[in-house]
Amino acid sequence: MTPHPAARARGVALFDVDGTLVDTNHLHTLTWWMALRQHGHTVPMARIHRAVGMGADKLLDAVLGADHRAAQDGAITDAHGTLYATWFDSLTPFDGAAELLRATAARGWRVVLASSASEEEVAAARARLDADDVIDAATSGADVTATKPAPDLVRAALDKVGAAPEDAVLVGDTVWDVEAAGRAGVPCVGLLTGGTTRRELEDAGAVAVHEDALTLLRHLDTGPLARPPR
Repeated sequence: MTPHPAARARGVALFDVDGTLVDTNHLHTLTWWMALRQHGHTVPMARIHRAVGMGADKLLDAVLGADHRAAQDGAITDAHGTLYATWFDSLTPFDGAAELLRATAARGWRVVLASSASEEEVAAARARLDADDVIDAATSGADVTATKPAPDLVRAALDKVGAAPEDAVLVGDTVWDVEAAGRAGVPCVGLLTGGTTRRELEDAGAVAVHEDALTLLRHLDTGPLARPPR
């Protein structure tokens, strides 16, 4: 694909996908809950929801405890992937999500999707977003061995376009996004659409918090994404 003109800019806008651009966090909660039950684990959905945004490895540690039987992890993760895939055709972008990506690119930022979901899940979300004309690159969980809240995924997203942390901003919806960005030296704008509270995002270090993608779009010219570094 030929890069769009904004690819010449230094500034990189990193966007988490699940819960930030596409309304999926509660679907992930449900399908993780079902996958865990298939393998003999009854876990409160609230506990699962609070771990959504981590990679599968860290999520299972968080909901089952670090001393759980790791031999089951692959089977549980595969079950979640199979269950979640049944929702691919129903995935729904948040209002203003695609427009936010296009407006960000129009201001001179390179747009990178920074997701730790599987390649199949990222592809399904991108298809529903229908904004590939302004997306320069995307990550998946396959790009790293340590997922959010480790900084590796953010660094991998920057590496995709040869960018430095000081030239980037991340938009995410969980404390795991904020923490991963902070550890990578990247400021993070938080959105409330994933189910995390404003206080939690601010306490984790978010530089700004907005209700949703549409609200961020309306305030784009007064925040960290107003103008990329040159």
